[in-house]
Amino acid sequence: MDRRTSLRLLATATLAPGLTKATIAEPERPNARVHSGNGSFFTDHEMQTVRILADRIIPADARSGSATDAGVPDYIDFVMTDRPDLQLGIRGGLAWLDAHARRRSGDNFVSIKVDEQRAILEEIAYPYSHEAGVSQGVVFFSQFRDLVAAGFWSSKMGVNDLQYMGNVYVAEWEGCPKEATDALGVSYKD
Repeated sequence: MDRRTSLRLLATATLAPGLTKATIAEPERPNARVHSGNGSFFTDHEMQTVRILADRIIPADARSGSATDAGVPDYIDFVMTDRPDLQLGIRGGLAWLDAHARRRSGDNFVSIKVDEQRAILEEIAYPYSHEAGVSQGVVFFSQFRDLVAAGFWSSKMGVNDLQYMGNVYVAEWEGCPKEATDALGVSYKD
């Protein structure tokens, strides 16, 4: 199964349920600048990380642009302001990613080399086969990947990538194609 097919399957699934809402207040961040002003959730640094992650999940290819080209980072920023129950998990995951990158490579995630970024993402990309000590990153990345897929395939670029034609009128329904029923080992009764 190729990357696009895998991501399409993710996009058609419902978003993973949000992490439980924390009862602790978010610490004040006096030196944090918001990336684009009114109503934005992410700081400049967080948004830079969001863009890199989104484009690692859905990079540009011959068929369409990347997640960033489709506006996914802004979609995720909107979701954060619209869904406060997701904020702690996503912001905490971005902080975990930076801390993990510093432990491994000596700098935050956006500042390390691309191959180092990929190695970290390989550690947390597979929920059922990860090493001990990265479970927080695995939970974060799984939820973040769902947000990226939802944002991309609900965008105009994503819909075009799927080659979705919308509801098309069918003059006469002839049933499931024979090759599909044969593959399933079923048939229509006459």
